[in-house]
Amino acid sequence: MTNTLKKNLKTILPIALGVFLVWYSYNSTTPENRKEIIFYIKEANPLYVFLSVLLGILGHISRAVRWNYLLEPLGYKPKLINNILIILTSYFANLGIPRTGEILRATALTTYENVPFEKGFGTIVTERVIDVIMLLLIVAVAFLLQTDVIMGILQERGFNATGLILLALAGIALFFVFIFIIKKSKNAFAKKIKTFVKGLLDGVFSIFKMKNKWLFIFHTFFIWGCYIGMLWIIKFTVPETISLTLSQLLVAFVAGAFAMATTNGGIGLYPIAVSSALAIFGISAVSGDAFGWIIWIAQTLMIVVFGAISFLLLPLLNSSK
Repeated sequence: MTNTLKKNLKTILPIALGVFLVWYSYNSTTPENRKEIIFYIKEANPLYVFLSVLLGILGHISRAVRWNYLLEPLGYKPKLINNILIILTSYFANLGIPRTGEILRATALTTYENVPFEKGFGTIVTERVIDVIMLLLIVAVAFLLQTDVIMGILQERGFNATGLILLALAGIALFFVFIFIIKKSKNAFAKKIKTFVKGLLDGVFSIFKMKNKWLFIFHTFFIWGCYIGMLWIIKFTVPETISLTLSQLLVAFVAGAFAMATTNGGIGLYPIAVSSALAIFGISAVSGDAFGWIIWIAQTLMIVVFGAISFLLLPLLNSSK
């Protein structure tokens, strides 16, 4: 398989999957259900939608501030407005072609702030590692708060607690065996893995050596608090979801986060994943679908509108460069 074909497939397949899931979601509901879902979307209180979008924007601004904490030890401090515009533009780009936003972000930083590409990209990789750690932390918290419900669902589907514990222990054991083999191996591929992992760990631990480490940690929790807050506020737009607790919504948040990583901006899959998670807590398919579509539409419109504006503003504000 040629490199060109691989690149095309990486671009086309997530979009095709998203379109298929939109079609599947549409055809799996009755005309009456679709009318109810559309009714909920139309009747969604604009104030709650606005507050949800506002939290999203605050999260992106906080991410722009935090980015400078990673760049400062390298000797750079870009303008905050440029950071914000670059981040929003990168998210806009990711809606079209997954992961192009990271390349665009590092390239724009080089163009407008004279930060070498490899250094800018290194800080973005560090950010992604931190994001993965935060997501895993939220997964753990959601599981601990809703252990009985989640275990009940798994047992209904043929899993048992003993089997899951043994599977987890086997996974941990295999992980340490893999680390041991990689550490002892002289193979060129193993050396590449060691170098890559060392770079990631250096990036993570560099946080504790930076001048503003506590502000960095604060902004990290603030960013993810905004993301969760976006979902929590939307619960007030659908009558049946108002009674949901934060711990229940965390399960939906995790499901939505993984859906976002699977298709471009979660198209098609995000509402299905969120609705399926809410069904665990007795929320009807109609209300769950409406909730999922409202939050997805709000998030996507935010990225499209502010991303497009940022794409236009960035070169205008930096016309000299």
